[in-house]
Formats: sequence, structure tokens, C-alpha cells
Amino acid sequence: MPPEFPWLSSIIALPLVAALFIPLIPDKEGKTVRWYALGVGLLDFAIAVYAVSNYYDVGTSALQLSESYPWVPQLGLNWSVGIDGLSMPLLVLSGLVNALALLASWRVNRKPRLYYFLMLVLASAQMGVFAARDLLLLFLMWEIELVPVYLLISIWGGKKCRYAATKFILYTALGSIFMLVATLALAFYGNTVSFDLTQLDLKHYPLALEVLAYAGFLVAFGVKLPIFPLHTWLPDAHSEASAPVSMVLAGVLLKMGGYGLIRLNVELLPQAHIQFAPLLMVLGAINIVYGAFTAFGQTNLKRRLACSSISHMGFVLIGMASFTELGLNGAVLQMVSHGLIAAALFFLSGTTYDRTHTLMMDEMGGLAKEMPKTFALFTATSMASLALPGMSGFVSELTVFLGITTSSVYSWPFKAVMVFLAAVGLIVTPIYLLSLLRQVFYGKNNTNLSLGKFGLDANPREVFVTACLLLPILGIGLYPKLATDTYDFKTVEVASKIRAALPVLAEQSLQSAFLAGVEAQSLPAPELPDV
Repeated sequence: MPPEFPWLSSIIALPLVAALFIPLIPDKEGKTVRWYALGVGLLDFAIAVYAVSNYYDVGTSALQLSESYPWVPQLGLNWSVGIDGLSMPLLVLSGLVNALALLASWRVNRKPRLYYFLMLVLASAQMGVFAARDLLLLFLMWEIELVPVYLLISIWGGKKCRYAATKFILYTALGSIFMLVATLALAFYGNTVSFDLTQLDLKHYPLALEVLAYAGFLVAFGVKLPIFPLHTWLPDAHSEASAPVSMVLAGVLLKMGGYGLIRLNVELLPQAHIQFAPLLMVLGAINIVYGAFTAFGQTNLKRRLACSSISHMGFVLIGMASFTELGLNGAVLQMVSHGLIAAALFFLSGTTYDRTHTLMMDEMGGLAKEMPKTFALFTATSMASLALPGMSGFVSELTVFLGITTSSVYSWPFKAVMVFLAAVGLIVTPIYLLSLLRQVFYGKNNTNLSLGKFGLDANPREVFVTACLLLPILGIGLYPKLATDTYDFKTVEVASKIRAALPVLAEQSLQSAFLAGVEAQSLPAPELPDV
């Protein structure tokens, strides 16, 4: 097919349109629906890979595979989509994780039609967020994603699923209000009303408006990332959600928060980002340390992994606040790397739960002898999470560290404190992950294990799902250019744009002081993040 074919519209619409036919499929036990949904997920992923492989040029930061059609002109809503170096890797990651989550859902037999319908709708919404070039369209896709997650947790979750689902929807819905207000403020500023991101980027906003819009987006995306103290919904959601839903939650949904911060806060609002960057750096360090120590104190397997996700996403905040190409590179790579690693860990936690019927680690033990394949896969993925050299986690976190240390904006004492705090988190991470492996797989078996169709250990389907996630983890770890080449030009462009705004903001600050009748020579340094 030609490059003019609506590839992105097809990728976004396919799961949603296919979901509408699920009620018409004659199937009593859910077996046909299962195969149908898996086929749709695999086809959607295959289309994404084909379009990117054949029609996406990694050697430019320009927007590609663009499409724009009037949708609701009365509201100024256009179906405008396109991808660049920030969105393309996450679009492909979303397709992979969603397809594997559908395969991981093979044993779902409760309301299978509704379950697979929601999973496919969720996949469409995720793709829409990463491809949207209209800010109102992005908001719409962001909102569509909330309902399937709420229902997937509340219907197929654990004993406290209603509480966890309600907490999730309250946090994210409140964040959405801030996002909507910021969106409308940016769109209606000036002589023209536009939600198109390209047009919004051409507007020159006053610093006060940028700061207010930045704060609104920061709350909305900070809930999803999540940023301390907006994080408390995440451990509850993960501990109650089923393993496939946790895969999507950790592998893709958290990355929507990081993507939104880079796309809107950093790229669209550079002057406000200069003001907020030191705060993001501090919040990132808090995330890393707080998440690591909190994870160490958890006895529930999935809650420990959830707190680990909070810790690892702190590196995304630090990277985007560094003002360097290396830092932004590390932030994007950390999102991709953590998406793969977290999806694998939560899937394996589900495999373990299926055999032990418990998530309490002090009730497990001795599983290495009974489940050697599961033990090997869990160990390999845990090594990736603790940033073992040769795996993607090591490359992404090292790149973020280099981004901090090479930044010329921050003072050395501030950088030293941030690096020290991040290093503390890195030291605690192996401790709680190795402790997890010890409690679950070593010692004496304390559980009543149940045999599956293929025996006690991981079956071929479970091995395949984990292997599909481990292969890119190893590939990126051994040859990082597999990932970095896809977005390097874009991160260089964004970092250059931020640095270019530094002297402009300084000049504006001096001019304002002069007009106020204050001697420029008597002023303190402009309020730049030279902390």
C-alpha cells in the first residue's frame, strides 16, 4: 500500500471497530471471542510495525504519516494524527504490550465478551493518545481510556477491586479537569482558536499563561506517571487488577503520563519548563528514593512491583528536567525499557499467583525447585529491572545519569545531591528485588500448589509471552541504537528548543525590571534554574 494510505487512522480504529462486532460472534464459552481478539491485537501490531518499517524515516525529527480531517468543526475538533520520534516508539510498544496482554488473558472465562471488548477499546485509546496531533483529540482519547480500565479492575480484579477501581477513576478524572482547563486556555489564547499542536506551537504565550497551563498538565500527567504524592492509586490498582490488565497499566498507561509531559510541558511550553525543571528534578529524585524504600517494605508481590514502577519512573522526570539531549534520550528510553520490563514482571506475578493462589510473599517459598522455568524468567526480568549491564534498564538509567552530570544549567552542589539520591535508589533496588526472589523461590514451600494443563511450571504460552518481552530488553541492552536511533533527532530538537529559551527568558526578566524603574545592575540573577 502507498504511504498516503491512512496508516495511523487504521491502527487507531481497528481495535475499536473490531470490538463492536464481538456481541455478534456466536460463542457460548468465549473460545471464539478469545481467538478473535488475539487476531485483532496481532494484526494491529503487525500494521504498526509494517507502517513504521516502510514509511517512517528515523533520520529526521519531522512529523510523519500525518493525516488531518475535519471531524466536529463546530467544536474545532479535527481528526489530526501523526508520529515523530517521541510518539513512534511508544506506539509500537503499545501495540506489542496489548497483543501480549490479550494472549496473557487466555484463561479469562468470566464475561469474556465484555472483557475482550474493553481490552480492544483500551488499545484504541492508547494508540490515539500517542498519535493525536489535535489537543482536543488527545484529551478525548485520554478520557476514553479511563472507562475500560475502571471496568477491567472492578469486574475482574481481586477482593478490594471496587475500592482500587474507584480510587483510580477519582484520581485520573480529577487530573483530567486540570488537563481540560489548560487545553482550553492554550487553544483560545490569541486571535485564533486552534487545538492543533503545530498551530499552538507557533503561538507566543505570556509566561504567566505558560506557567498556569504547565501546572495543569503537570497535575494531569503527574497522576498517570505517577509523581509523588499523586501516586497512591497505583499500588492499589496493581494489587487488585488481573495480570493482563497490570501488564497494560504498567507497560503503556504510565508511559502516557511521561509522553504527555515531554510532548506538552517540555516541547510546547519551554519557558514554563525552565521555571519548573528544578522542581521536576527534585520530584524525580523523591520518586526514586521513596518508591524504592516503599517497595522494600511491601509483602504483597504486586504491590512491591508497583512501588518499583514509581521508583523507576522517577528517572523519566530527572531526564526531562536535565536540559540535555542525553537526559531526554534517557527519559524516552526509560519509558520504553520500563514498559517492557514491568509488563514481563506483572505477567510473571500472575503466573505465580495462578499456581499459589496468593500474592503474599511470606506465604510462598521454595518455588524454584517446583517451577524452574518461571524462576529463570522471573530472575532474568528482575535483573533487567535492577539495571544489570547488558539489559535495557542499565542503558536507560546510565543515560539519565550522564544527562544530569553533563548539564551546564544546574550548579554542581545541586547536581551532586540529585545524583546521590538517585544512586541511593539504585542501591536499594537490587536489595528489594533479590529479597523478592529469595522469599518467593527459595526456602521451604508454604503453599498448596495447583497443577495447570501443562503441569506446575510455566506453560508454552507463558514462556512465549515473557520471551517476547525479554528479547527486546536484551536487544536494547546489547545494542541501544536499536531504540535510540528512532528518536534521537527529535530529542536533540526538543533539548535545543529549551536551551534557546534560556537567554530569551533572562532578557525578558531584565527588560521587565528596567521598565519598572529598577537598576538592572542591582538585580539578582534572572530566575533561571541555576540551582
